[in-house]
Amino acid sequence: MRLARRFLLIMLPLITWSTYPVTAEKNGGKAIVYVGTFKREPSKGIYAWRMDLSSGKMEPLGLAADTMRPVFIAVHPNRRFLYAVSRPTAVDRTSLGVVLAYAIDPKTAKLTLLNSSSTRGIDPAYVTLDRTGQNLLVANFGSNAGNGCVAVFPVKKDGTLGESSDFIVYSGTGVHPQRQQGPHSHAINVSPDNRFAFVADLGLDKIFTYLFDAGKGKLTPNNPSFASLPPGSGPRQFVFHPSGKFFYVVNELQSTLTAFTYSTGSLKESQIISTLPQNFSGANSSASLQVHPNGRFLYASNRGADDIAVYSIAKEGTLTLVESVPTQGKTPGSFAIDPSGTWLIAANQSSNSLVLFRIDPQTGRLTSTGQSFEVGTPSCVRFLSLN
Repeated sequence: MRLARRFLLIMLPLITWSTYPVTAEKNGGKAIVYVGTFKREPSKGIYAWRMDLSSGKMEPLGLAADTMRPVFIAVHPNRRFLYAVSRPTAVDRTSLGVVLAYAIDPKTAKLTLLNSSSTRGIDPAYVTLDRTGQNLLVANFGSNAGNGCVAVFPVKKDGTLGESSDFIVYSGTGVHPQRQQGPHSHAINVSPDNRFAFVADLGLDKIFTYLFDAGKGKLTPNNPSFASLPPGSGPRQFVFHPSGKFFYVVNELQSTLTAFTYSTGSLKESQIISTLPQNFSGANSSASLQVHPNGRFLYASNRGADDIAVYSIAKEGTLTLVESVPTQGKTPGSFAIDPSGTWLIAANQSSNSLVLFRIDPQTGRLTSTGQSFEVGTPSCVRFLSLN
């Protein structure tokens, strides 16, 4: 089993994007949709829905876990555990964040707390697991003056978290006088082969690159140790293309996407493109992005324009805008595409709603389904397939 997993991790980057046709008809089945929230009022924690992936029908299941401001969540690869990073109340920006480990009840979607730990930083913004599920990685945004940092935690077989195995604090400033007074680590994730880890720092306009030791949960600076973005970009989140050949970053401060070609820990910039509609002139900050499972389209959300920008992906990895679709709400800080690539759920944080769209797998275009659900300040959406 270990040999097979290792072979898959090695070969994954070599698979071409054209080998990723995914449809709801092939996958079908059910999924649980988990939603993290940004404020304690009117929200109470993590909420859940049961979804039919063939029809798109969503059944509200209510509060899955009562907890304070679970702003970002991640599901373990074995689908038995869920992890959330929680922030203190909005008025307290000095207390360390908390990472929470939960066991999932697949029948009810309820979450049972296993244990918790300090994130070792202020205002955690992102949590994820490595490809093997052995390690949890957290990015802490930090205070207004800085203190952005990342931490790694071992995940035990029972889903609980051990003591932090690595911790990195950043230093420096950027050019934006209010938003880049110090480092702000906004996202961390691993490469498709699990050999490298990357950190997007909004305050420093850099993507840091590390050699990743999954067995020890250690991060060692790669050579080169970072890729720079144009001053004032504000890199927020990033994703890999399913082929493993391309790497995309959404830049919050300049409302742009940066495309990179990727090879063995190395990033080479290939394109910068706006996330905004051509005639938009208001204030905006870009937030989240995701590549369609078939590898042909990329989606990015805008807070201000309040839409999802849809792009086609060329074979060389570059992007072309297809359309910009209003999310029928305000401040879509998060969205998610289901594993079949048929449905997109937009989370409108300021208008307290989830809105469901159908994806055309041939064109990438979005069509509203008419389904929307009220939930207070949704900040993160994650699918758990029950197939």
